[in-house]
Amino acid sequence: MSLYVIILFSVFFLLTAFKDSLAAPVYEGKVIKIIVGHGAGGGYDRMARLFARHLPKYISGKPAVIVENMPGASSMICANFLYNIAKPDGLTIGTFDRSLPFAQLLKAEGVKFDLIKFSWIGSTASESAILTLRTDLPYKNLDEVRRSKQPLHLATVGTAATDYQFPILLKEFLDLQLKMVMYPSSAEGILAVERKEADGRAGSYSALKPFIERGLVHPLIRGRVSEPGIEHLPVDENFTTDPKGKTIMAMRSSGDRVGRPFVAPPNTPSDIMNMLRDAFAHAAKDSELKEESKKMMMAVEYVPADECIKVLHYILNQPEDMVREFNKYIKF
Repeated sequence: MSLYVIILFSVFFLLTAFKDSLAAPVYEGKVIKIIVGHGAGGGYDRMARLFARHLPKYISGKPAVIVENMPGASSMICANFLYNIAKPDGLTIGTFDRSLPFAQLLKAEGVKFDLIKFSWIGSTASESAILTLRTDLPYKNLDEVRRSKQPLHLATVGTAATDYQFPILLKEFLDLQLKMVMYPSSAEGILAVERKEADGRAGSYSALKPFIERGLVHPLIRGRVSEPGIEHLPVDENFTTDPKGKTIMAMRSSGDRVGRPFVAPPNTPSDIMNMLRDAFAHAAKDSELKEESKKMMMAVEYVPADECIKVLHYILNQPEDMVREFNKYIKF
């Protein structure tokens, strides 16, 4: 073996050892905490716990990963915590409601963050918004609902959540007779549907799919982002001739592409972010995670950080006249 080859092998092994010495100490013996901006049992919580079980396999040092719920103000409390209080050391990451870009766009009270400045990991799914009604009601399709003069009561967790924002646009631009009824959490909202206190619920397809499969509710309409199983559903913006209505619905739907966002605090070191992004991307393809997600009826698809940021720029850079129109219907 020539001296040149020996030197090359030596350099390679030294670099490998150096890389391992850098990567392992960051997370070896450590605990990563995932802060969830909603209560236990909902889609954001279930997705976070799913990834918490599988992420350690793909992070050098195999840290423990735990989940902590921090609900409130449609996850604004969580976002503010991650932005202003959590340390940018890679040990605290979080997930919050995909409607938060609209809170920032509309300069809602309580927003103390800039979503663009978060250290983005990416999203673990695209989430189509759908409207569902109880199967025991006499409405089998959208046309029957549109003809109805009786108000339908929908369970929602608040004006800043998808389960409110999606149907309020249906009410305004499709003239559906809908009335939103507030509940403390999505779990309590679906319980109200089971008790027949509410007629239905809007929200993400993945969160509502278990109840669709059980026959409790059936879907009627969706936003422009689709998923396998609901491609046949009518799309909201196709039912209005109002150009502003179409644009407003398209803006709301754009956030669905970033269905389950995960971020770290601003200024988290790039080497740590690369590790976290790689871990999430690999975990999303993990066969055990995929099998578990099927049982949970949750689709998993890693959406890279740069694509998430592209969506944010689209939302946050709308012209002022469109922002004013948007603000007539989307509230926080």
